[in-house]
Amino acid sequence: MDVYLPIANLAINGLWIVVLGGLTGILSGIFGVGGGFLTTPLLIFSGIPPTVAAASAATQVTGASVSGVIAQSKRGGVDYQMGGVVVAGGLIGALLGAGIFNLLTAFGQIDVVINLLYVILLGTIGTLMGHESIQALNRKPQEKRRAAKRRHHPLIAALPMRWRFYRSGLYISPLGPFIMGIVVGILTMLMGVGGGFIMVPVMLYILGMSANVVVGTSLFNILFVTMMTTMVHALTTQAVDIVLAGLLLIGSVSGAQIGTRIALSAKPELLRLCLAVIVLIVAAVMLFGLFVIPDAFYTVTPL
Repeated sequence: MDVYLPIANLAINGLWIVVLGGLTGILSGIFGVGGGFLTTPLLIFSGIPPTVAAASAATQVTGASVSGVIAQSKRGGVDYQMGGVVVAGGLIGALLGAGIFNLLTAFGQIDVVINLLYVILLGTIGTLMGHESIQALNRKPQEKRRAAKRRHHPLIAALPMRWRFYRSGLYISPLGPFIMGIVVGILTMLMGVGGGFIMVPVMLYILGMSANVVVGTSLFNILFVTMMTTMVHALTTQAVDIVLAGLLLIGSVSGAQIGTRIALSAKPELLRLCLAVIVLIVAAVMLFGLFVIPDAFYTVTPL
């Protein structure tokens, strides 16, 4: 069933897009990563221009995040105070990212930058997360109990104006989460991702948040930042393909509920290892694509 995408200006199998949205939703529910890190590359692999893929994926991630936040909130897995600080930074970052996006578009380098960012970030985070997951799986029970007591990074501890984040079990400066939110907002605007694949490791290993609230708080931030990103894209770049985003949403909303159920029953270390493997595979495929010369630089085919 081919569907015409007006902004992307091509026809694509609608069922494949719905399935892709479902996979994104499942990842969102399991890991709290929004799933955009996988959606955008797969859309690019399907022939959709990177700018349209990034803008439309951000729209779809919003829908998946709504479903995920509701599910996490029911079990008390969202730190709304921490989420509010990160969201404030994320909204500022989205506006900054819009300026960078338009500048790179004017220079004609936005497609290359999007691909390079994915390769660098996914490769780095996938490697670190995989290494930590393997170490966690190999720890003895007594070592796991000691490792479970997380502490925030010394740089976070040195920041002034400390607040108490009771649900996260932290007494730290809000400046750390705020700056993190700005960085994630910029990346969301440029790459069409929720930023959760960066935020979840940062919340765990730098902020030292309780693992019980990391996924839900990450999804809470993703929800508002991707909403802002969608609005900015629609008003400035006009790259949001509403048909593409709608097809992705059909699958992602239900997929997020399935992912949340899986997350509650599966082993956390094993889930992180699976995520690391997925991230590294996507990074490797995108790196390969950067150096492959196409058979034809352009083609003309009937729709």
